[in-house]
Amino acid sequence: MSFVEILKVIVLGIVEGFTEWLPISSTGHMILVDEIIRLDQPEAFKEMFLVVIQLGAILAVAVMYFHKLNPFSPTKNQRQKENTWILWFKIIIACIPAAVLGLLLDDWMDAHLYNAGVVAATLIIYGVLFIVLENSSITSNPSIHKVGQISVKTGFLIGMFQLLSLVPGTSRSGSTILGAMILGCSRGAAAEFSFFLGIPVMFGASLLKIVKFFLDGNSFTGPQIFYTLLGMAVAFGVSVYSIQFLMSYVRRHDFKFFGYYRIILGVIVIAYFGISALAGAA
Repeated sequence: MSFVEILKVIVLGIVEGFTEWLPISSTGHMILVDEIIRLDQPEAFKEMFLVVIQLGAILAVAVMYFHKLNPFSPTKNQRQKENTWILWFKIIIACIPAAVLGLLLDDWMDAHLYNAGVVAATLIIYGVLFIVLENSSITSNPSIHKVGQISVKTGFLIGMFQLLSLVPGTSRSGSTILGAMILGCSRGAAAEFSFFLGIPVMFGASLLKIVKFFLDGNSFTGPQIFYTLLGMAVAFGVSVYSIQFLMSYVRRHDFKFFGYYRIILGVIVIAYFGISALAGAA
């Protein structure tokens, strides 16, 4: 077990926790950071690790919103319990499109889309879309201010927007927040529903990666188990802060800052990998 590797895992956990819930693409950040610090592990483990540490981020949502998402809470009356079950029904319905296509296209996307060019392009494109959306009149008078007001139909349509996040660099939270706002949700309701959609989607993606890791004949070493659990723990702690920050931020600000940030990061990704490619060719 290497102390340097532990530091790298902590950095990756911090990046995952900060970027998973903000509309800035955790995948884009993780690809760039891993390229810079280079986790010294087999490629199969790294591919699995960069997805599975999302479980720590999922746990943060589950803990922070446990009461709201718990249909068995003894402090809820019968009507509130029924509304919680309805909320979960909307979440599951919204997750079906991404779950089906994600399962069918996972190998193809890994082979063709997980590269710096795709990530940079989607970072910039959706950064521009956030700025355009916030400058339009669409977000000025939302009709949905609470997650409970989201209908099954609207939830499903938000789930269709979540399909966009299958392309690396798009950002799962970014695509669902953008879609929810276009469909009439306030920034707060859009962000909160995006958090909830992340629970089944990210759990499913992590489970799929673990299963494929073992089916391909791989196994965990002792240090790798420690690195994975450490990355998840760090992602959990940082996610708690990240979620609190975003919910506080959207009460007073729009998403244009994140749009500009995405564009700048996309340019940095292009510059970094472009210079690296030129240096390698020389």
